[in-house]
Amino acid sequence: MTHKGRSVMATSPHARALTYLVLTLALAATILPFVWMLLASFKSQGELLRNPSGWLPTSPTWSNYATWLGELDIGRYFLNSAVVAVVTALGNLVFCSMIGYALAKLEFPGKRALFALVMITLMVPGVVAFVPLFVIVAKLQLVNTYPALILPYLASPLGVFLMRQFMLGIPDDLLEAARIDGAGQIRIFTRIVLPLSGPALATLAILTFLASWNNFLWPLVATQSQDKYTLPVALALYSQGQNVTNYGLLLAGSVLIIAPVVALFMALQRFFVQGVSTGIK
Repeated sequence: MTHKGRSVMATSPHARALTYLVLTLALAATILPFVWMLLASFKSQGELLRNPSGWLPTSPTWSNYATWLGELDIGRYFLNSAVVAVVTALGNLVFCSMIGYALAKLEFPGKRALFALVMITLMVPGVVAFVPLFVIVAKLQLVNTYPALILPYLASPLGVFLMRQFMLGIPDDLLEAARIDGAGQIRIFTRIVLPLSGPALATLAILTFLASWNNFLWPLVATQSQDKYTLPVALALYSQGQNVTNYGLLLAGSVLIIAPVVALFMALQRFFVQGVSTGIK
């Protein structure tokens, strides 16, 4: 069959309809659990236990949200999560972009070995380092502090890889022209490379913020008092009663946790898609 024939088949109405159908089903499978979570967060504990598969609440109630916003002082946990996530994201934007620039555009001894080490680290599960990491944090007397939650994640292997791959696409001739004009490495990095890396930076910001915002295990290990709990830790601890899970409280807290992340993604989705499509080669 000729290339023209294949092209006609690929763009036929039936092929497009099948593609739209598959994408619609995939979208529904992704979104429907979140829709159920939102609707179920307005149900009482009794209704959730009586009819867990039901969609619309028979007697909608705000009590689950009132408990979070009133009795449990969610503002404190929200502030902790926001501080940790924002500072972690900013740290990754600075350090990962610097390391990525060095690995992509500079020549120095051990460059390939360093990049190989980054790739190996990327394949190691994070929980493997929890014990030695906690020992280091304890010896530095940083347990139950913001630095204990932030410092271990200020630079990530994924962020370094993403920035390196994106910066490889920046023309070397452009950087060489800047050097001929007398620009140093810092000026080239801040005035040329970073402005051109906007999509990759936005992608890294979203991924890092999301990972830090949803991080549960390390904050659970590194915090020992309620005033340093992040949202996931508070959600896990306060949705448990006397060996009974308060599902309404759990679902309402989950909605409050994912709302800022959804808003951030909606604001930066154009840059996220562009960064992923052009940065990963």
